[in-house]
Amino acid sequence: MKEFAITFAVTAILIFVLSVLFERKLIPFLRSKKLGQPILEIGPRWHKCKEGTPTMGGIGFILPTLFVMAVFFVWRASIGDSADFIPLALTLGFAVANGAIGFIDDYFKLVKKQNEGLTWKQKLFLQLFMASCYVCVMAYTGNMDTSVALPFSDREWEMGWFYYPAAVIVLTGVVNGGNFTDGLDGLDGSVTCVAGIFFAVWAFARKDFQLSLIGAILIGSTLGFLVYNIHPAKVFMGDTGSLFLGALVIGAAFASGEEIVGLIISAVFIVEMLSSFSQTLFFKLTRRLTGEGKRLFRMAPLHHHFEKCGWNEPGIVIVFSLVETIACMIAWLAL
Repeated sequence: MKEFAITFAVTAILIFVLSVLFERKLIPFLRSKKLGQPILEIGPRWHKCKEGTPTMGGIGFILPTLFVMAVFFVWRASIGDSADFIPLALTLGFAVANGAIGFIDDYFKLVKKQNEGLTWKQKLFLQLFMASCYVCVMAYTGNMDTSVALPFSDREWEMGWFYYPAAVIVLTGVVNGGNFTDGLDGLDGSVTCVAGIFFAVWAFARKDFQLSLIGAILIGSTLGFLVYNIHPAKVFMGDTGSLFLGALVIGAAFASGEEIVGLIISAVFIVEMLSSFSQTLFFKLTRRLTGEGKRLFRMAPLHHHFEKCGWNEPGIVIVFSLVETIACMIAWLAL
């Protein structure tokens, strides 16, 4: 247990420190290359002052994470137990793959000087493909089965072959939810940090070495990034960072065999995604029926609705983080 705790602490601290130092060098580089965030005209008018803020800051915590974890895997290989950490490696790989999709999206946005990046079809196809690869390899290596633990009970639901497409859909949906949550200074980082703390506590309770390391990654990387992303933000994580974090959160739940608990932990991500989806669907439906599209929210995703209602950014971040904390408490009770 002592080695467990020390490894967790060293991993979290190293990723935090390296993320802070890397972001410190990355921000002026991004600014010098004019890799700043464009702001759509349809967005909140007060966001125009953010135009030009460096984005793709997710690189600043993904690369330190990869460096620290590479050292960890070499160390474990040297003592002959690296095979025990295959689920961790695959989950981290899934997160990095989604981060790469986000990087491509960010790159297109900045090169084309527009805020669309990849089309939604292109992005969705790539995300579904990565989720499918993750599920297939996890199942092939014996680290995923077709039974789902039911919350608030000791029972399991055997889903059979239906588990695999359902898993791909859930993984892709939550990853996108993380992307939608990245819309205010400090929002995605704060919510994800709360999830990381939950994973760390859960890991120590069940003595799960691999889960503790995912918690360490989430805590260290988000805190390191928040040093520069708290309002007013000096850098945005971009799709590069938000897709990486979303994938790591839901991937951790799948790797630990608690898929439904993972959905509870991802509550804020899911609500953000559904608010945007329902806004679009409702607008199209009412336009078809009445000739004039109507909206469920003043603006989607949900955090923009609260902005339109007069809430300030730090207040929204605090409330959403509290909601995530409550979700994590419910998840704890569901275990």
